[in-house]
Amino acid sequence: MHPLNPTMESPMPMSIAIPNTTDESLQSHWFKKYSELLETSTIAIVDDEQLNIEVVQGYLVQEGYRNFVRTTDATKAMTMISETNPDVVLLDIMMPEISGLEILTAMRTDAKLCHIPVIVLTACTSADVKLSALQLGPSDFLSKPVDASELILRIRNVLAVKAYQDQLADYSQELERRVEERTREVVESRQRIIHCLARAAEYRDDDTGKHVMRVGKYAKLIALELGFNERQADLIEQAAQLHDIGKIGVPDSVLLKEGKLSPDEFDVIKTHCEIGDTIINPLNPDEFKAYQKHSEVGAELLEMDGYPVLQLAGVIAQTHHEKWDGSGYPFGLKGEEIPIEGRITAVADVFDALSSARPYKPAFELKKCLEIMLSNQGTHFDPRVFQAFLNRLEEIVAVQQQLTD
Repeated sequence: MHPLNPTMESPMPMSIAIPNTTDESLQSHWFKKYSELLETSTIAIVDDEQLNIEVVQGYLVQEGYRNFVRTTDATKAMTMISETNPDVVLLDIMMPEISGLEILTAMRTDAKLCHIPVIVLTACTSADVKLSALQLGPSDFLSKPVDASELILRIRNVLAVKAYQDQLADYSQELERRVEERTREVVESRQRIIHCLARAAEYRDDDTGKHVMRVGKYAKLIALELGFNERQADLIEQAAQLHDIGKIGVPDSVLLKEGKLSPDEFDVIKTHCEIGDTIINPLNPDEFKAYQKHSEVGAELLEMDGYPVLQLAGVIAQTHHEKWDGSGYPFGLKGEEIPIEGRITAVADVFDALSSARPYKPAFELKKCLEIMLSNQGTHFDPRVFQAFLNRLEEIVAVQQQLTD
């Protein structure tokens, strides 16, 4: 006779079903997993009748379950479930004040609780009530009075499924963590390579190599002000660091000359744009025609497969000396014929050149830099890009001070 229900005999403890196999190690594995479920699973019981809770819990205790949370007050059920995060909820439907259907609805609309399996316990025979419950996605139904053997089997099955789902979720999170970690390592390696390549050229006339870092960061700030998203702005920052990679091909006698360059020497300097693009990512004639005709080619390159940073760096290397009025080099592009990333880098590069010491000039104060740049708005610089630069001037000056030579 069952101690909590005199009308029923005590159930024999249920054992987990073992696959039809003679492999003793596999059987041992299944027993171990079920033993773990008995020890670790938390079962929530919500029923307005205390006796019903005692009977159900008694069956489960005999099977070996140890962890329970319970309440007869339906108004406290959601708080209890949210705080304890049980592995399964045994939920009565017909309760005063708040019905089991309302609790189930609240669970299924709660991102934290929606994954918890629910076994509905009900003595209601109404087809409409059962249909309403089914539409809310319970894991199973049990009719009252509860049969001990059926209860234990269904609890076991539900917990086994949840344990498997939890394992998959944990594996997915670990896999995602590893992918993120590996991606971060790849990105960091790429950024180091880009910076080292940029510094290799910049050390020719800037023994700190910080010019390329500053130009990259200025370009990112300007891009963000213009409405580029974070990912695009990051690409522009990295690509802009390679804007002068072509200096590798310029002789020291020209690159390090103090004073004004002769026309022939200036022609040599101009070649660093084409040299830089050749080093990074040479464009064939058809590609060149495409970006001449399309004012936003840089934005398109951001989305291309392959190596978007290097593709964009090639465009910047070739076009950061183009001018808004068409008087720049090497192609004489005008206005929005110049890729937006080239226009951005032009402003960033000129500001850093003016505010830094060079073999042919001292560093200018901020006021003088701005006066010179203002006089070139609409001729050298895209007015919209230059205004974005001014809008971010405080942040740009902070970067300049942080990365001073």
